[in-house]
Amino acid sequence: MSDATTPTPGAYYVPHGTKWPIVGSFGLILTLGGAALWLNEVQVGKFSMFLGIATIVFMMFGWFRTVIGESIGGMYNKQVDTSFRMGMMWFIFSEVMFFAAFFGALFYARTMSVPWIGGEGDGALTNFFLWKGYAPAWPTNGPEHVGGIFETIPAWGVPLLNTLLLLSSGVTVTIAHHALRAGNRKQLLIWLAATVLLGAAFLWYQAHEYMEAYEHLNLTLGSGVYGSTFFMLTGFHGLHVTLGAIMLTVIWLRCAKGHFSKDHHFGFEAVAWYWHFVDVVWLGLFLFVYVL
Repeated sequence: MSDATTPTPGAYYVPHGTKWPIVGSFGLILTLGGAALWLNEVQVGKFSMFLGIATIVFMMFGWFRTVIGESIGGMYNKQVDTSFRMGMMWFIFSEVMFFAAFFGALFYARTMSVPWIGGEGDGALTNFFLWKGYAPAWPTNGPEHVGGIFETIPAWGVPLLNTLLLLSSGVTVTIAHHALRAGNRKQLLIWLAATVLLGAAFLWYQAHEYMEAYEHLNLTLGSGVYGSTFFMLTGFHGLHVTLGAIMLTVIWLRCAKGHFSKDHHFGFEAVAWYWHFVDVVWLGLFLFVYVL
């Protein structure tokens, strides 16, 4: 092993003691505890939650600054690089499982619960006793008097435009990666900036889509199982696009400062992997939420 200041060739880097995990833990406690108190109408909960969020942001800036400094200082070797890659792979896998659970909820509601309550298969008695007269259909929010009539968002409008935007952003980040490997910093910065702008445009149109849904289509979180699954899937994906755009912006700043070389740039690759994952998830959303 090696210590924190004298990396030894072929040895694994062992970081020095750090305060950032403790700071992050306090931030999470304040955030979750504050959110719980706020939901229970305790006034201090709102302050606690936002203080926790600020603490987490502070921790992230400090911790990543430390890691970036160690990387630029040449303290990481190939074994550490492998650890970073495996960590990012497992993180993306956990995100895959995260969205798989939501897609699974959509599949279960649409293909099993709704037909069963409607009396299909062995659900005749359920339909008679639980919801007599209910006709299975998708999208659904139950009887009209429960959640009100709502309209769905056409797939071939804003959703199609957003699909083209995200697919284009996947192309631009790939071009930026090739420019980095070729040592062309100008092209790298141009195409990486284009990726950030495409991601921002996606979020802009999604925000307008949400406003249209609430103000004119009566499609809300209260619109039964369709409304809840729609906003759950698209909302969490939008959050991931937001985080990805922030990460790409940070990477752009690091590229502008010359932090990466054509042979050593895993920070860029990790964010590019994440962005491609976000693209793939959106294709699933576009197909199963908007089209089918």
